[in-house]
Amino acid sequence: MTSVRNVGRNAGPSLAPDDGKQDDREPRRARVGWGWFRWIWRTLTSMRTAVILLVLLALAAIPGSLFPQRNVATDPAAVDKYAAENPNLAPWLDRIGFFDAYASPWFAAIYVLLLVSMTGCVLPRSLRLWRATRTPPPVAPRNLARLEDHHGWETDREAPMLLEAAARHLRKRRFRVVVTATEVRAERGYLREAGNLTFHLSLLVLLVGIAAGKLFGFEGRVAIAEGGTFANDRSQYDVFTPSAWTDVDDLESLSFRLDEFDVDYQVAGANPGQPTDFTAKVTVQRGNDPTPSQETVQPNRPLDINETKFFLTGNGYAPVVTVRDGRGEVVFTGPVLFLPLDANNSSEGVVKAPDAQPTQLAFEGLFLPTADVGPQGPYSMFPDTLDPQLFLTAYTGDLGMGDGVPQSVFALDRDELSQVEVDGQPINQALSVGESLVLPDGQGSLTFDGVSRFANFQIAYDPGKEITLAAAILILVGLTSSLAIRRRRIWVRILPCTNDEPRPGTQDESENDLSGKRSLIEVAGYSLTRRQAPPGEIGDLLAALKGLTGPGLVDPHADTASHKETST
Repeated sequence: MTSVRNVGRNAGPSLAPDDGKQDDREPRRARVGWGWFRWIWRTLTSMRTAVILLVLLALAAIPGSLFPQRNVATDPAAVDKYAAENPNLAPWLDRIGFFDAYASPWFAAIYVLLLVSMTGCVLPRSLRLWRATRTPPPVAPRNLARLEDHHGWETDREAPMLLEAAARHLRKRRFRVVVTATEVRAERGYLREAGNLTFHLSLLVLLVGIAAGKLFGFEGRVAIAEGGTFANDRSQYDVFTPSAWTDVDDLESLSFRLDEFDVDYQVAGANPGQPTDFTAKVTVQRGNDPTPSQETVQPNRPLDINETKFFLTGNGYAPVVTVRDGRGEVVFTGPVLFLPLDANNSSEGVVKAPDAQPTQLAFEGLFLPTADVGPQGPYSMFPDTLDPQLFLTAYTGDLGMGDGVPQSVFALDRDELSQVEVDGQPINQALSVGESLVLPDGQGSLTFDGVSRFANFQIAYDPGKEITLAAAILILVGLTSSLAIRRRRIWVRILPCTNDEPRPGTQDESENDLSGKRSLIEVAGYSLTRRQAPPGEIGDLLAALKGLTGPGLVDPHADTASHKETST
């Protein structure tokens, strides 16, 4: 048996039929490998997989809403604060990327899979929808009596005249019409498929727009005191968060100066102290334009320069101080930004003088725009500067600013500092505008010169924002069109009557003994959606044909069980 099988296998084409198949083993392994690849691709690009990935992406975005995120311009210290408050939980959340949810590998993997799935799903479907919008109405079914709103009757009128009248009536109602020798084919509602096409393509464009913003955009934050300037360079930002492909050397060429910052507060009423208006007046220099422009920035009116937008997100006070060292030299003068602590703008901040001699000086304090003293100590009664006071304590020593380690301008490293004391008690003095804090032993002094304001700007560049907005609008338009528009078809067919073909709606064959000159007219409609066609559409067509076919037509709006009418 073995020899027979071997001979049969090696006998050549004369002993085995040539059916186009090759050896059973090697080609089968190749087909299995290709089959698995096709199965994976079809599964990935199916609509069900795309919906599942959309749900997963929504779930993956939840940690970004529940937990603080790194490199967020509005609150750059939020993660550090959360870690200090939750020392046991924060390290585990950091390991799984919950503090960088939108930049984590698992979020990126879901997004890339969704983009591939939507591309493979939408493009072929869009091609089919595009073909559907260009397809002419199809040939009428053989048995029109099985369709909706079927009507039939006989007439001795000429078929071309009737077909032309039906076609003219349907064209007036914006049907796409095809006329042949025996029938009129009409279809309307192609915009439903165009809406479907718009909806699916816009989904893909929406993902591309979001990806473009995340790959090429950036966010930043900067706080500027009145009279201060800003140039759009990375070194000028307090916080700068570029995307993966952001060209940081090719930022928009611009600069501006904060001329004035005004805040209006509600004095009376249910919410005294509630801010009612924020206005920042700036002088903007655009690129190589030698003429500066005056602009106004408000919370809902950002400064927009070639898609680089400056949003007004916060404000505070910047006490203006002058610091002199032990030699009497001015080592610092100007506004110092203090961070607000509450709704009444109680603010804390630090003044550093690293150039002071013979020892470096630092001051830590609390600024109160409307100061008062209560059982718990000094506090601010109102957010506006009705009675501004600056409460300070002083330090001397090494500020640690020469060792190359970056420091926050709002924090003081006390490791190498000593608090200045008088009679064994730390200095803690309240200053009004124009007053000075003089350190003992001629170590220096600080003078409270006045109060300025600062504005906090969030800078954002998102090249995909307009794409995303347009895609979102088109999604709504396409979805509304696909749901509201009803696609339907109408056929009008005219065939000659024969003696052996009974007329619709008759039972007695003797009634059909007609001359061959009479014609049978059939009208029927069909809805391609779950919604019925607009009422009266078939009836209007029947009414248009009624005057041409004679009195044999029954009222098209009559309520009949079979929706059929036959002339007598």
